[in-house]
Amino acid sequence: MGPILPTVSQQAKPQDFDIANKCSYNGAVIVQRSLDLHEKIELLGQQAQYDLCEAAGQPVPLPDHGAAGHPRVPDVSRSVATVIGRGGRPVPLLRVLQTSACEKNCYYCPFRAGRSLRRATLQPEELALAFDQMQRKGLVQGLFLSSGIVGTVRSMDRMLATVELVRRKYGWRGYVHLKLLPEAEEAQVEAAVQLADRVSVNLEAPNEVRLARLAPKKDLAHGLVEPLRRAWRIVQQQRRAGRRVVSAGASTQFVVGPAGESDRELLVASQMLYREVGLRRAYYSAFHPVPDTPLEDAAPTSPLREHRLYQADAMLRQYGFRAEELPFDRDGNLPLDRDPKQAWAEAHPELFPVEVNTAPQSLLLRVPGIGPRSAAAIVAARRQAALRSLEDLRRLGVRTDLAAAYVLLDGRAPLRQLALSV
Repeated sequence: MGPILPTVSQQAKPQDFDIANKCSYNGAVIVQRSLDLHEKIELLGQQAQYDLCEAAGQPVPLPDHGAAGHPRVPDVSRSVATVIGRGGRPVPLLRVLQTSACEKNCYYCPFRAGRSLRRATLQPEELALAFDQMQRKGLVQGLFLSSGIVGTVRSMDRMLATVELVRRKYGWRGYVHLKLLPEAEEAQVEAAVQLADRVSVNLEAPNEVRLARLAPKKDLAHGLVEPLRRAWRIVQQQRRAGRRVVSAGASTQFVVGPAGESDRELLVASQMLYREVGLRRAYYSAFHPVPDTPLEDAAPTSPLREHRLYQADAMLRQYGFRAEELPFDRDGNLPLDRDPKQAWAEAHPELFPVEVNTAPQSLLLRVPGIGPRSAAAIVAARRQAALRSLEDLRRLGVRTDLAAAYVLLDGRAPLRQLALSV
């Protein structure tokens, strides 16, 4: 098989030495050799794995570029991230940064200004052409484009130019997720909404106090939340006019742990975004310290805390719960030893057991082990015949090991074994 991507000689060559090819070490500016297109796609793809606004998971290690004098052959497939699409189908995306150069000094971030790091920039034509080649070879089925910030307007314009080329020059009609940079202008937000299937803004923290401990140069209300509000307003206007825009909605990401925020703060913020700006998903990224950053000595956040946040978040989005109902402890945190839905049920014995043959769907959704699909299946099945056994529920997708303690089947409590917390 021939080269996956065209060589640099086949396109306009970017400047040899720009801000993306410089790094600092002990105050000295070091100019690095220019990377070829293969190397830049691999490097910026690997660096983009820290952004989890498509799927939860841990970032992969940055690539090893080989020992001195023995450069490793670049592998652009390392820039492909597999995310879960509709129906649970795995979808490979080119998840990539337009540039890893950044003027922000976020305390947790590997790309913060002044940190010694191999950086690169892709020009819009380079990246659009690379994506076209990769999707034609079947390596990817979509694009997730983010960027470091070297002037918000300039950086956002580069990203928009890339996606416009992908759409209009190369004719791509498939999935595109485009990051909205902090303080993006109204016209840029409008263009993003028209070009992308999903947009996102990384809020990082649930409120201004917490954000100041992570990213002191960012403004939560005006710089981060406002682009989401603008996007939602434009989406509503476009949809009323009969246009299909941002079909996959908007998302955000929180960094969990180093700012000292509680689970309550995070989930209250997510609830506000779901209700007020049409957010489709919030993602929670357990903090991992990065060397040579102000938070390098901070403790990492337990992946179990991240898992519980996702479970509680699903309760807000899919199960009809409100944030104030969730089973927080006195410090505002979720229990780590059991599913938050099970903890809520244990704290409300007055509501159980629930008769599955007559309970409204909204109440079925509050039973541990019953999800949106199985609740709908129960309602449909009981119209045909009464449900009388755990096996009946199991066939409908219910986790009966969790649900048995909280249900009645045609007036009778089912025989059961004790459920294990998960």
